[in-house]
Amino acid sequence: MAKAIRFYETGGPEVLKLETVAIGEPGPGQARVRHTGIAVNFIDIYFRTGRYPAQLPSGLGSDAVGVVEAVGPGVTDITAGDRVGYLIGPQGAYSDVRVMPAEVLIKLPDGVSDSTAATLMMKGMTAQYLFRQVFPLKGGETILYHAAAGGVGLIACQWAKAIGVTMIGTVSTDEKAAIAKANGCTHTIVTSRENIAERVREITGGKGVPVVFDSVGKDTLEASLNCLQPRGALVSNGTSSGPVVIDTMLLAAKGSLWVTRPAMMHYIMPRAHMLEMADEVFGMVLAGKIKSEASQTFPLEAAADAHRALESRKTVGATVLLP
Repeated sequence: MAKAIRFYETGGPEVLKLETVAIGEPGPGQARVRHTGIAVNFIDIYFRTGRYPAQLPSGLGSDAVGVVEAVGPGVTDITAGDRVGYLIGPQGAYSDVRVMPAEVLIKLPDGVSDSTAATLMMKGMTAQYLFRQVFPLKGGETILYHAAAGGVGLIACQWAKAIGVTMIGTVSTDEKAAIAKANGCTHTIVTSRENIAERVREITGGKGVPVVFDSVGKDTLEASLNCLQPRGALVSNGTSSGPVVIDTMLLAAKGSLWVTRPAMMHYIMPRAHMLEMADEVFGMVLAGKIKSEASQTFPLEAAADAHRALESRKTVGATVLLP
């Protein structure tokens, strides 16, 4: 038996229920994993609210770390006792034990603790694919990154500093600005009292930036477009404030701008590529270029409280559930 969060209808955090569920032995191509840490990501809220469809009733979460208890027939590269993490696969990470496809599991290297890995599987891999694949940064660029004090944002701050990128980060408070700067963000813009586009133009001597990474969406769209150089790129990698709708004529008027809405699944597969991405993320940690621990933790049964904290923008950095 296992404890797991389930929801039977979409809605607010109150729809999340802790249940006792039966789990069996892993079948062909499967593994049973006992979790040590479960990451809370904003995409979990999208599933809970129905913005992303889920077949109800449903589990929740796709990002966790733990120890393999058993593997099924045909599994050769993962064995019982391995420390692993994952960030894709069927919903259901909000649990203490689960059976899942072994092909999505990534071995954790010695030197990377479970507590660190729990903050890096989705968030570190997101920084990797944004900076290394969606808009490959070479070093020397000046970029704008929204929500710089968030879970992905603090990793992005460190990654940008490590590769010689000047990062302008937006935050909602002076306290978050200080945290972002402590993690390597060169300049911060406090959105509660500063105009984003004006500050970016001021920082860049009127030139603007070649790329904006925007996980906020609707509320920051206009400002993001106004910060870009001609032929610049808006990477719309999230919609925490609502979906993005763009008139393509506006892109022409503002300088023949490019817009992309990337999804992790299109950048992470096949498995061999996923493992290479993870090696790069873990390599940054082992080299001391990225440090990451949960800024706030909640017990598994308090998943609803974790969602409330995330939605209210009260959190900084990564949020982890402890089973």
